[in-house]
Amino acid sequence: MNAAPKTGLMAESVKDAAMAALLAAVLGFFFFALRTDIGTGGLDLTYRWGLWFIAIAIVFGVRLLLNLFIFKAAKPVTSGVKISIPPALTTVVGRFLGPVLLIIALTLPFIVMAVYPDRDRQFIDLAILIMTYVMLGWGLNIVVGLAGLLDLGYVAFYAVGAYSFALLAQYFDIGFWMALPLAGLLAATWGIILGFPVLWLRGDYLAIVTLAFGEIIRVVLLNWYDFTGGPDGISGIPRPSFFGIEFTRGEGGFADVFGLDYSSIHRIIFLYYLILIMALATNFVTMRLRKLPVGRAWEALREDEIACRSLGINTTNTKLTAFALGAMFGGFAGSFFATRQGFISPESFTFIESAVVLAIVVLGGLGSQIGVVIAAVVMIGGFEFFRELEEYRMLVFGLVMVVIMVWKPRGLVSTRVPSITLSGKKGKGISADLVQEGHG
Repeated sequence: MNAAPKTGLMAESVKDAAMAALLAAVLGFFFFALRTDIGTGGLDLTYRWGLWFIAIAIVFGVRLLLNLFIFKAAKPVTSGVKISIPPALTTVVGRFLGPVLLIIALTLPFIVMAVYPDRDRQFIDLAILIMTYVMLGWGLNIVVGLAGLLDLGYVAFYAVGAYSFALLAQYFDIGFWMALPLAGLLAATWGIILGFPVLWLRGDYLAIVTLAFGEIIRVVLLNWYDFTGGPDGISGIPRPSFFGIEFTRGEGGFADVFGLDYSSIHRIIFLYYLILIMALATNFVTMRLRKLPVGRAWEALREDEIACRSLGINTTNTKLTAFALGAMFGGFAGSFFATRQGFISPESFTFIESAVVLAIVVLGGLGSQIGVVIAAVVMIGGFEFFRELEEYRMLVFGLVMVVIMVWKPRGLVSTRVPSITLSGKKGKGISADLVQEGHG
């Protein structure tokens, strides 16, 4: 009696695993079977059939086991395993995790110099990169996480901020501190310009329009050669100073003024604390706005736009404020990126940057500030440590995203804490099980 069902289960599982292996063979052919290198005589092509067959076999075996014991099994082995973290515990952990992460961030350069004196510059540079993406994630979190507006062209505001500072410095000889608010203001203006045409769009249509906007900005920067330098980019971007004190060698420099031995690490540490302060300011403003009427209007818009309108909330102004503020923080981050690099070009502002920032927001948990930090550390910091696997980084990146979205579809930190309560006390966390799929 049981032999026939088991035989049918095996046949169905093998068929499904074979289809998965076939897809892996097609999709992975150019990743595993072929490798191209630039040699002295031109392009060298190397065949790696063994690696390709191993990848196919792994996909077939893993899919077959999943079908037999989980997906198609009458009694899945995971049926008795349920991992559930109480919302109260998540709230307590989040309450203590924030201060701990802040203390680590404030002392990180000195910890790195004490533990890794030979690689301090490398690790502090990595921390600066992570902090930049944290700031970008917090800026996009206003648009996507709080207001529920899917933006695939956020890199456009990042580019506007970077080119605003670079062009102001090149044509008007304006320093970083004067150009920083102007870059944020110009990025916010472009955010409003983008917001007007998409006021009546939602979901996939909004995503397509914002994606097109990001590509338009990149193409304009690439082709307006006389003004932006085109593909050659802009070099010689001035560095920020410490209250007018430059980080130069000799008399009048930072080391000379403070009686220190000159070291290039001083400027790196200064850049780290600069982006840390900018990121913390982004977080502070976001959290304060979240408790104001405009912040509650963003969250109402995210949950249900029709109900939001029925409450008398002006959805036009609500969307425009979300786009403008998110764009402003993206412009600030872009201005810092320009002064940190000293050189910018359109190749630094491709769609993949928007995808990475959006992935940080989604994987961290829509609307969660701590989740953005965790996701940025894992995605940016984790992959930088495996830079030698450059060929497979994007493949691993995609697999990690799939795994996390299957395991935690609402992000790593999915518990929601009300922004304001009737009693005035801090509200308890709301489990993600009580939040509609696809919403914050």
